[in-house]
Amino acid sequence: MTSLDKPGAATGPRTGRPPRRRVGTGGRRGVPLPLLLPGVLALAFLLLPLLALLVRAPWRGLPGRLADAEVWQALQLSLVSATAATAVSLVLGVPLAWLLARTEFPGRGLVRALVTLPLVLPPVVGGVALLLALGRNGVIGRWLDAWFGITLPFTTAGVVIAEAFVAMPFLVISVEGTLRAADPRYEEAATTLGASRFTAFRRVTLPLIAPGIAAGAVLAWARALGEFGATITFAGNFPGRTQTMPLAVYLALQNDPEAAISLSLVLLTVSIAVLAGLRDRWMTTS
Repeated sequence: MTSLDKPGAATGPRTGRPPRRRVGTGGRRGVPLPLLLPGVLALAFLLLPLLALLVRAPWRGLPGRLADAEVWQALQLSLVSATAATAVSLVLGVPLAWLLARTEFPGRGLVRALVTLPLVLPPVVGGVALLLALGRNGVIGRWLDAWFGITLPFTTAGVVIAEAFVAMPFLVISVEGTLRAADPRYEEAATTLGASRFTAFRRVTLPLIAPGIAAGAVLAWARALGEFGATITFAGNFPGRTQTMPLAVYLALQNDPEAAISLSLVLLTVSIAVLAGLRDRWMTTS
């Protein structure tokens, strides 16, 4: 008997196991009906309100409404305050995320829970807390007013503080997760070569976690742009000074629903632009 006549000569060695079959993930056979129907309902639940906004939008009068000076004031204030709040979140939030991810200290779990508290805290409660802390009669605000003449409530600076209060946890969580996923041995190697901890952070860690910082900054900016409860409670609703786009939508909804729809379309457009910016990081599969 030749080697060609031997069993298994043409198919390779016999291992006693059936050959592997590659299973595709996109076939319709692999979608259970009990999961398909709730998934489609969830998609409809999320998209139908947005579609209704587009259907009922006053498209003919939209250019004239958007040309209103108050609309542009609110939009400009929203963009400037959200950017400033994001800058504050970056300056303060990135070091906080590094402390939570790279250092051990008593009560770290409690600190992490307190950092994430604004995520679940009602924004109005956050505004009240800011008033009690930074108001003219607040725990810290009274000293700011007496010593430096600084009054934060019902000012543009108050808008930035309120937005940073609710947006910073998004940045901290994103950066901390990126730091935990990054290999700390690069920092350790830099310190063994003579670099200080801060130099290792600046030269090694920051470039390594730059994508996570960028994603967290975009999330913080988007959250600050849409902030309503803490802003109206702590900063008020004064056109040209503290009235952001969400506050303008709320005010217009009481008197002119079509104007509220037009302003909502502007915020919807900005939100879509934010999602497009995050697409390469979160909305693609490898």
